[in-house]
Amino acid sequence: MSGHSKWATIKHKKGALDAKRGKVFTKIIKEITIAARIGGGDPDANPRLRTAIAAAKAENMPADNIKRATQKGTGELPGAAYEEVVYEGYGPGGVAMLLEVTTDNKNRTLSEIRHIFSKHGGNLGEHGSVGWMFTKRGYIVVEKGKVSEETLLELVTEAGADDMNEDGSNWEIFSSPAQLHQVVDRLKTAQITPAAAEVSMVPQSYVKLTGKQADQMLRLMEDLEDHEDVQHVFANFDIEEAELHALTQAK
Repeated sequence: MSGHSKWATIKHKKGALDAKRGKVFTKIIKEITIAARIGGGDPDANPRLRTAIAAAKAENMPADNIKRATQKGTGELPGAAYEEVVYEGYGPGGVAMLLEVTTDNKNRTLSEIRHIFSKHGGNLGEHGSVGWMFTKRGYIVVEKGKVSEETLLELVTEAGADDMNEDGSNWEIFSSPAQLHQVVDRLKTAQITPAAAEVSMVPQSYVKLTGKQADQMLRLMEDLEDHEDVQHVFANFDIEEAELHALTQAK
């Protein structure tokens, strides 16, 4: 599983740079709006909204922006009619990929996503082609230097986590989606800030990539995540931590 959590931490650290382009704010606002539309405007009673608001605060989004996005979702303010779409496809080396997209123009978005796939040696698949290979789980990454294995395992187990794995310089923690916030809150109470925490689609198995295919895969991931309609990209690639780090540093 090496490289999976490393990619999550790289994404996390890149967030501040992406925010300067406004794309992170745009994505989070869409997520807040949809979460409020589906589950109501009270974050205490709406875990998805709570997650989105936490992401907004982590990016230093002004409280007024959060409030307006929530009110657009609940209908208190007028707003764009966003739709959620899931695309499935394949990356270099046959890597399975799952994209969660929020758009107000499905035809435009589909055309743009298809172009990005073809540009980097991938292709879109039919609905259901790879979705069965992923399971929705709470996913948390903690860097090893922040806490001992014994202490972390005790904390997350008490908070309701299901599993903890070692992945290079990180620990990966898994829970049910419903328990994610409880585990994160327990870590923060213990003064441990996760490098990443999200409801993720976790693959059942992984495809090992090296060399050119690894480089193509990372370029495909970055272009997809850079698209303002793409909320999340999940993929079952496995790239060794040292190679992943070298490739991302070279970009």
